[in-house]
Amino acid sequence: MPGIDDAWSLVQFFARPTGPTPPAAHAATPDAPQDAAPHTHRGRRRWPLVAAGTAALVVAAGGTAYAQAHKTVALDVDGEITRVSTFAGSVDGLLDAQGIELGERDTVSHSGALTDGAEIVVRTASAILVALNGTQEVVWTTALTADEALDALAVRADSVALLASRSAQRTDLPMELALGDRAEVLVDGAVHPVPDGDATVSEALADLGVTVQPLDRVTVQQGQQDVVQVVVQRVVEQDVTTQSEVPFTSRTEEDPTRFTGEKVVAQAGAPGVRSIVERVTTVDGVESRRVALSDVTQEPVEEVVRVGTKARPVAPAAPRPSAPAPSSSGSSAAAGPITAGGSADSLNWAALARCESGGRVDAVSSTGKYHGLYQFSVATWQAVGGSGLPSQASAEEQTARAKMLYNRAGAGQWPHCGKNLFS
Repeated sequence: MPGIDDAWSLVQFFARPTGPTPPAAHAATPDAPQDAAPHTHRGRRRWPLVAAGTAALVVAAGGTAYAQAHKTVALDVDGEITRVSTFAGSVDGLLDAQGIELGERDTVSHSGALTDGAEIVVRTASAILVALNGTQEVVWTTALTADEALDALAVRADSVALLASRSAQRTDLPMELALGDRAEVLVDGAVHPVPDGDATVSEALADLGVTVQPLDRVTVQQGQQDVVQVVVQRVVEQDVTTQSEVPFTSRTEEDPTRFTGEKVVAQAGAPGVRSIVERVTTVDGVESRRVALSDVTQEPVEEVVRVGTKARPVAPAAPRPSAPAPSSSGSSAAAGPITAGGSADSLNWAALARCESGGRVDAVSSTGKYHGLYQFSVATWQAVGGSGLPSQASAEEQTARAKMLYNRAGAGQWPHCGKNLFS
């Protein structure tokens, strides 16, 4: 964009090239152009013609020469008009005599010889920040009021606004709003007429008791019916944190110490947490911008499941035993020793008995359904060749038939205590 080199004058007068602009008066940056070209408030301008000096009358000889050299002119400097009596022969001489130094962007209405009764208009250029169709740029202007500047800028864009400079002490433009015309302030959803349009932005806000916060935006635009509007937008910035869950993964490990089909969770999984901090900007309550400040994730904990790979022992097929003759006690122990053999002989049957019945040979469950050391049901007892009630058989017979049952069906016949066989 043009920036501060965009020389733009609202008053199409001859600009006298008088050397560089003094740094304190005309240096400007896009961030604070007004501070670089300060102007004191000119008050309520009525532009009176004030006599600046009176020449001494010469009554002696030479009166004619005096009359030819003496001139009375009107000097208008940024709207302040004075009537000046001078002997200067040129506009340059008049300005020098009045201590007026022009910058490279300032304008003066005349040049060359100075004539009696002339009106010399001087305008000092100021750098202002403007928004043209939403794009910000810095322009130089000799306009005395905001409405003059807006009228001239209207030919350059469909949407025009002057941006007031902001600091901790003031909110202002280097010009008044509208000389004698109407102005109004739009703030917090309300419209407040400005008592006197011939005021600066800061004066208009102060008169209405409007407080501008550090982040608020203040612009000047042309409203309907040529009313100059000062628009105050409330800007709020806040940091917002949102959290979301990060699911955990699961991993399976082989465990050679466990039998095939057995699973155990060696490490419980836990979800992670993702925390995002964003700076959210709202203008008059409407979100206009969202910027991510940080994105931190607490990593999830992976679940680890161990699956057994150890082969289960395979029992040899056992021949179906012939039913022994029952003894007088109802137990099959009198039929002689019963052997099961196979891998069952190496298991811890005493531990299983302690878990199932507390090691009691004649134990009977409270329901009367399960009997003996290993809590056989009658049907299961008979399936492995037993007769009568298991709780009436000897410990040896009960253990032998329990081994038969294991060789046929494994430890799953004792779902709660079967693990004790391997202890």
